[in-house]
Amino acid sequence: MSLKQQIDNDIKAAMLAKNKEELTALRSVKSLILLAETDKGSSGEISSDVEAKLLMKAAKQRKESAEIFQKEGRTDLAQRELFELEVINRYLPKQLTEEELITELKKVIAQLGATGPQDMGKVMGAATKQLAGKADGKMISELVKKLLAN
Repeated sequence: MSLKQQIDNDIKAAMLAKNKEELTALRSVKSLILLAETDKGSSGEISSDVEAKLLMKAAKQRKESAEIFQKEGRTDLAQRELFELEVINRYLPKQLTEEELITELKKVIAQLGATGPQDMGKVMGAATKQLAGKADGKMISELVKKLLAN
């Protein structure tokens, strides 16, 4: 079952349960997918990689918005963003733990023969492609920097 079909089914379930918050969150995710499908140069169908990138971007936006709202003392808006983040996370691939990520990054560094900080760009390019959707880019960057510094 594709992500779009799964979201459609979950929207129906949320409608039947009269769960307005979940329905709003699911509709926002569905609108992202529909916009990507109707984008210029698009064939009408999007790949699972593109879906994962869309969801990662949406999750990052919700997380950043929630942090800003909390700093500004708007806990009501922060809670709504965090709930939407929770809904989006259901559809994301399982995220790697820090230990798993370090193991994967060490493999990438060994494959490329990277020796120091000067190879950061090479390693980041390969790591972000290989780990797309499995880890946050910011976390990858921090760990690569730490690993190459040693």
